[in-house]
Amino acid sequence: MMKSIVHRYSDGESTFIGRLAWDDDDEEPRPGVLIAPAFGGLGPFEIDRAEDLASQGYTVLVIDYYGDGKRATSEAEALTLMQALNADRAKLTRRMICALNEIKSLKTVDAQKIGAIGYCFGGKSVLDLARSGESFQAVASFHGVYDAPKESVGNMIPAALILHGWDDPLATPEDVLKLTAELSSKCRNWQLLAFGHTGHAFTNPKANAPDVGMLYSRRASDQSWRALLNFLEEQFKS
Repeated sequence: MMKSIVHRYSDGESTFIGRLAWDDDDEEPRPGVLIAPAFGGLGPFEIDRAEDLASQGYTVLVIDYYGDGKRATSEAEALTLMQALNADRAKLTRRMICALNEIKSLKTVDAQKIGAIGYCFGGKSVLDLARSGESFQAVASFHGVYDAPKESVGNMIPAALILHGWDDPLATPEDVLKLTAELSSKCRNWQLLAFGHTGHAFTNPKANAPDVGMLYSRRASDQSWRALLNFLEEQFKS
């Protein structure tokens, strides 16, 4: 039976309230996947994605990177929360490493098969986790933001998949080229899948602001999800 429950974890200073999903009919350890939410914090969209992945045989932890289960109730509040954490990328990285260590510790997880995916600000968060030099196998960013932190960036151990809307105003072609140069220098195995005539937040059915480049695309959402599943399967092959 598939389980989806609130999951608390801590880094010794802060408490984080995430979401854990897995199929408890299978007692064998299986690959684990972290999900970093968009800037509003953990919500129904990320829980649905976690349950989708759990149905595919993964143990999935949706991250609470704001701490104490904070979730924005408005776009203005989401921006405030994101800007505060974005201003301290070292803290963001520490919180991502805490989540990585947490999922590796779970009895249903094979700690040698870990992936991390993220949406929007969550895409930046999982890329920063990869930039930290921590050991895991796969990282995927959905319509993420690509600027590297000012702190030194190490080699990226995981294979990387960048899922990008080419018309995204938050990640311009210049930003994409900077990221691909970074990946070519730091990452042994990376790929970019860009969707034409597609903007930011293309996986979010509630995104409906084409005037500022944010619009749901069922085509891009479906294709990017299939690409993710194929990518994870490939990276987790025994």
